[in-house]
This record gives sequence, structure tokens and C-alpha cells, in this order.
Amino acid sequence: MKITYFFFLFSFLLVSCNKLSQPKDAIPSHETFTINSKLIGENRTINVWFPADYASGKDSLTVLYMPDGGVEEDFPHVANTLSELINSQKIKPVILVGIENTQRRRDLSGPTEVETDKEIAPEIGGSEKFRDFVKEELFPEIEKRYRTTLERGIIGESLAGLFIVETFLEQPEMFDFYIAIDPSLWWNDHHLVKISKEKLAKFPSDEKRFWFAGSDAEDIYKFTRELENLLKSDAPQNLKWQYSDEPNEQHQTIYRATKVKALEWSIPD
Repeated sequence: MKITYFFFLFSFLLVSCNKLSQPKDAIPSHETFTINSKLIGENRTINVWFPADYASGKDSLTVLYMPDGGVEEDFPHVANTLSELINSQKIKPVILVGIENTQRRRDLSGPTEVETDKEIAPEIGGSEKFRDFVKEELFPEIEKRYRTTLERGIIGESLAGLFIVETFLEQPEMFDFYIAIDPSLWWNDHHLVKISKEKLAKFPSDEKRFWFAGSDAEDIYKFTRELENLLKSDAPQNLKWQYSDEPNEQHQTIYRATKVKALEWSIPD
């Protein structure tokens, strides 16, 4: 068990170091505002990118939300990719809403009964409260400030991917499409995979889309493949889903390697 824990911890540290060592992405033009969250009890920085012709247009757009959404996190490279895909008419125009981290491992992890999980950070298990913040405080603020449709999606990797799968299973009505890249499904002894069949049996009747991917990380791909098999047998008819098995990608490379096909599949033009 200790060996497994240190492997998980090493993976976390490797991803953090890799993010720091990656080339600096150009920060696109965007808006930033702060929202005082009563549910979380702190100020949160929100970064918003929209297509170049948004200001001169009148159309309302789909909103893509993303954890890890700071300008020193994944917001720049995802926004730049959206711009390229929209300009080439490979996806429809969307607004990107990035949620900058304060305590990432607290917000993006659910409760756990595994003692070694609890050693990963001083505070964990705050995903339900973070989800309430997004739903009850952030959604209304975005809809007040910008021209939005009712369609929403969410994208994220690793712990953010874990949060996305948890939301997909626990509150599938929150978003219309979900993109979970290399989700950390090992959390809490792969509890989310264990409850997937039960949750899918109670899935809402409206159409949903779910795209997910797994890298060569052993602690992840065995559970993403298990989830794939469950979906093959138990996915409801109104759920459109796609699993991208990526054995040639590492945990720290898979986000950039798969984001284009994930976005093209999830929000085609």
C-alpha cells in the first residue's frame, strides 16, 4: 500500500514539475473578474475568453467551463486551441470560462476512505462544495455578464478529470457534454468506477455527451478501460460517449495531445 501511495505522489509531483517546464503559451486576450464565493468562503478568479467576433455579434454561445483555468495553468493553451478550431470551422464558437485554482486538491477531490489518499494534501474532499459554487454562484454570474445559450460543457485533466467524472455521475444535469482527460479514477479505491453502473441506471433522459481518455499511467488506464467496458454494456441510449485509449501518451502529455480531437468530437461545427 505504501508503494502505491508513493507512486501516486510521484505522479502528482511529476505533473506539477512538467507544467512548470512546459513552453510558455501566449496568453490570449480575455476578461478576468473576481467572484466572492459564500459557498467556498473565498474570492475566486475567473478568466473568460470568447471568439474574436463575439463583441461585434449578437449570437448567444455555448459555454465551456474548465477547472485549472488560471493564466499560469491550462487556460492559455485551451483558449488558443479553441480559437484555431473555431477559425477553421471545425467546432462551433464557444465561450471559455477558466476557474483559477486556490487549493486544487481540496476542490477537485471527493471524500475518500483510503488513508494514503488523505496524505496527498492538508485539505481534500471538497468537490461537492466546489460543484455547488460552480452551479449556484458561477453559472448565474456568467449568464448575467455574457450572451450564453443553455448548453454547457466542461473540460479537464487528472484531478480535474476526476471531478468531471464525479459530476457526470452524481449530477449529470449540470452539463451537456463532459471531457475528462486521464481522470484520476484511482481515488478512493476507484469508487467512481464501482458506482458507475448504479448511477447510469438512474441517468436523466435528455441527451448527454461524454468523452474521456487514458494515458499509459497504470494507476489510471486500468480504470478508464474498466469504465469503457461498463459503458459498453450499461450506457443509456441517450448518452453519446467516446473513449480514447492513448498508450503512447504519458500523464503529463495527454492533455495537449488529445484536446483537439476531444473538442472536435464534443462540440462540432
